[in-house]
Amino acid sequence: MPIEFYNPPSAILASGSKLGVELGGNKSILSFDSYHNLYSEGLIFTEMSWATFDQFNQIDTFETKEFDSIREDPEALIKTIVETIYNIINNEKLFYGIVDFEVDAFLNKNTVIPGLKLDYEIINKLLEAHKKTRDKELFPKILSDSKGTKKINIEIQGTKKNKLHLLGTKLEDLADILRMAKGFATGIVCTSRGAANLYIMSDNIVYKEDEIPELYIDQENLVIIEMGIQREILFPISWFRIDLGIRSLETLELWDKIKDDSRLNKALDRYDKYVTSLVYKKYRDMASTEKIGKDVEEDFYEMSPAERRQALSDMAEAIRKLTDEYKK
Repeated sequence: MPIEFYNPPSAILASGSKLGVELGGNKSILSFDSYHNLYSEGLIFTEMSWATFDQFNQIDTFETKEFDSIREDPEALIKTIVETIYNIINNEKLFYGIVDFEVDAFLNKNTVIPGLKLDYEIINKLLEAHKKTRDKELFPKILSDSKGTKKINIEIQGTKKNKLHLLGTKLEDLADILRMAKGFATGIVCTSRGAANLYIMSDNIVYKEDEIPELYIDQENLVIIEMGIQREILFPISWFRIDLGIRSLETLELWDKIKDDSRLNKALDRYDKYVTSLVYKKYRDMASTEKIGKDVEEDFYEMSPAERRQALSDMAEAIRKLTDEYKK
């Protein structure tokens, strides 16, 4: 099922030809809405260059096309994160995570995305496919403009695609799933039929504190990609990594330097209360038709973040038991 990705970074749209290729990367903060659409909210960095080939098909020269970065500027990073959080709250969306797209034309024998390891044989096939796509200029144009807003269609593929394409049709359901999420998913971006397909190769995403993820490589996805490449209906573009949830901020290089900033913590506390209110509404409506007293609700919002999480966990467990009893 396609998802709309608004203001996608240039790294996911990279292309090439016989003369050269786009190389570089992008890191951005993402939000999403109840329809699962993704939005680029805050730019961490973009570094894109055009590399020309010599007569031996080796990279000869580089020309910088796009450069913008705050990843080494604590003040700018805090400002971007704070503004992003308030923008997400004001527009009734959720903090989805942080995404990395890395474009190396698969010229590197090792993947450039941390957390993903593939056999050289697979990388060589991706390299050959990328070269063939460049030589035949088969890169599809997937960017579309609608009323001045840039967006593309994306699809998430893989046996564990629901780790990124969360199940739920209401914002409060998605908030409940995402509030405890941590970990990342990595894989390969391929274009096909006017959409960017994110093929998950591996992930360690969990939704509970005591969950222990199992490392894996999605072999089924590798077979699908290889078949699609052979039939010239899939065109490999780049690597990707998505760190899920608000805790993805902890993966930033400067996190230890900025994590105690009062402005940042005020915004994070406001976001925690925003998400908690969504989840509380969900369980309050599910619990019973009996009206919950105003004092109880006020007491809930006066709790500490840890106390609110425990209260929501207790409510969820109560709902589960009631549901089990009802089914009997």
